[in-house]
Amino acid sequence: MTTKTLYKSYIIEEYQLDEEPYYVPVGDEVELFEAAYRQRLPLIFKGPTGCGKTRFVEYMSYKLGVELAKKTKSTDDNDSVNLPLVTIACHEDLTSSDLVGRYLLEGDQTVWIDGPLTRAVKAGGICYLDEVVEARKDTTVLIHPLTDHRRMLPVEKRGELLEAADGFLLVLSYNPGYQSALKDLKHSTRQRFVSIEFDYPPLEIEAQIVQHEAGVDEQTATQLAKLGEKVRNLKEHGLGEGASTRLLIYAGKLIASGIPPRRACQVSVNWAVTDDHSVQQSITEIIASIFE
Repeated sequence: MTTKTLYKSYIIEEYQLDEEPYYVPVGDEVELFEAAYRQRLPLIFKGPTGCGKTRFVEYMSYKLGVELAKKTKSTDDNDSVNLPLVTIACHEDLTSSDLVGRYLLEGDQTVWIDGPLTRAVKAGGICYLDEVVEARKDTTVLIHPLTDHRRMLPVEKRGELLEAADGFLLVLSYNPGYQSALKDLKHSTRQRFVSIEFDYPPLEIEAQIVQHEAGVDEQTATQLAKLGEKVRNLKEHGLGEGASTRLLIYAGKLIASGIPPRRACQVSVNWAVTDDHSVQQSITEIIASIFE
């Protein structure tokens, strides 16, 4: 009896997007990214949780990959897009070896295994370090030589200097709302990047995004966007962070699956953004006023 594989597995530096991710530009972020990529200038995305930073880098990876494919005369729609996207979720235990690589025992031999950053440098793809402030400061320092004219990655354990392939671009992201004295970028790191600020989109655009992503009708999408706008206004009244576009999409998907709107908003928005009962009560009243 053969077992059917139910998942897909990719070599990290060969992961490419087959379909164009849905993204609605809010400002000139697309033009800024394209200009930075042409000059190979590293980028930082700053913005609140769930506002579209990761979706944007996926969209630009696909868009630039298609353009590169056209330049190499790969006009067949079935041709693979040749701009890999390597995403690294940063955390406080992330070490330089996790990024660059390490020696491992394999049988009776010691073999070198490249880390995801090294593989992105060699493949000439976009390397996206998500929530970079979560990483240790001594870890993020190692990316400095990749961000200036050198475009080099020191691999100290092998005594090597890797020159980044031509298509390589380093992109970082973080949420300024989570900054503290212990979790912040060093000035020597921050000033090596072009910075693009993100925020939640205007109501009309957010409704359009929710309608597309959740599969709800226009009226419901507009109501959810209004809910997001009103909940975010509670930040001045004890709410740590407002409802993200992602949470509004979650609520929309539950509604599209038959869950009553008030209940969907309660579990996807209200209970997700806070544990404070007084703030929850305020959000409950907002939900009731929108979904009458």
